Amino acid sequence: MIDFWLAAGLLLLVALSFLLIPVLRSRRAQLEEDRTALNVALYQERVAELQTQQEEGVLDAAQMDAGRAEAARELLADTEGVAAPRVSRLGKPAPLLAAVLVPVLALGLYLHFGASDKVELTREFSQPPQSMEEMTRRLERAVAAQPDSAEALYFLGRTYMTQDRPADAAKIFERTVNLAGRQPELLGQWAQAQYFADGKQWSEKIQALTDEALKADPKEVTSLGLLGIAAFEGQRYQQAIDYWNRLMEQLPPDDQSRVALQGGITRATEKLVASGGKVAEAPAAKPAARLKVHVDLAAELKGKVQPGDSVFIFARATSGPPAPLAAKRLTVADLPATVELGDADAMMPQLKLSNFPEVQLVARISRAGQPTAGEWVGRSQPLASSTTAPQTLTIDSPDK
Repeated sequence: MIDFWLAAGLLLLVALSFLLIPVLRSRRAQLEEDRTALNVALYQERVAELQTQQEEGVLDAAQMDAGRAEAARELLADTEGVAAPRVSRLGKPAPLLAAVLVPVLALGLYLHFGASDKVELTREFSQPPQSMEEMTRRLERAVAAQPDSAEALYFLGRTYMTQDRPADAAKIFERTVNLAGRQPELLGQWAQAQYFADGKQWSEKIQALTDEALKADPKEVTSLGLLGIAAFEGQRYQQAIDYWNRLMEQLPPDDQSRVALQGGITRATEKLVASGGKVAEAPAAKPAARLKVHVDLAAELKGKVQPGDSVFIFARATSGPPAPLAAKRLTVADLPATVELGDADAMMPQLKLSNFPEVQLVARISRAGQPTAGEWVGRSQPLASSTTAPQTLTIDSPDK
């Protein structure tokens, strides 16, 4: 902040210099006026002296005129180049008053409307924190400076959880949800913080948060893990095993938490068996969807397309998100062609063909290479995502 205030001080000095210039000029003009008045007084004294000499008979009329003319020339020479005095309606106090008020007013406006706290935070975040406590203080100041920043609130909530401050984290995550919307991940974080803040006591509020999160995203990892913990603490070991198995399916193979999660599943299994129970077999995995599609171009369109035009072939849910579930890209030169669309071609992990019972096949020609808009299109009737029979799709209609 020191360099900022130095720069601000220099700018104020420049502004003050413009305000003080009239004062300095007025002082110079005053000096010039005083010198001119002295020259006029000397001239008058010289003329009076010449008149006395003429009256005493020392000078005749011609000498008197010559002396007067010489005194006038000397007066003109002394006053030559002196600017005429300028009259200011503001007077001398106005610039001086402005010179005092401008920096005071500027400082007041900056402190009220400025962002010195944000400038300081930016400088702080450019340097790595020396401890977790320092990082927490920075995030708290960031939230105070930007109370509408959902991102800053989210990171502060996560930091509170790492410091075993779940009650503070729950309040922060609630604010984050109010700002960013009821996103599944945020609801899961809020429910987890609230669970530990309540001393690991399950409540209707926590149940409602996890239910809402999993309804929006059945694979929301924080909610799955939390439900497994709550089930284990409540000695509902089979439910804990089921939730944790679902969570295990979402984790990458190299995720470090898989070891701890598997340990939890093992302990829940042992306790279930020790209590006389039997571990239920996991339901058979749903077979991966795979649709085989033969795509061709209508004969009447072959003269209206170019070999290099892009062809996008995709499947989308008839009742669900508009985003494609699986897609392939070809060119007109590749047609006719047979492609397979399956779970391996999913655009996003949570949007697989097998997760939606009914889909529609679409093939679109786009000269600009845009999958969402083109010139020609072909669409199938809705069909089950589990369909195994080959499908035929003909591009034959203008894309509207």
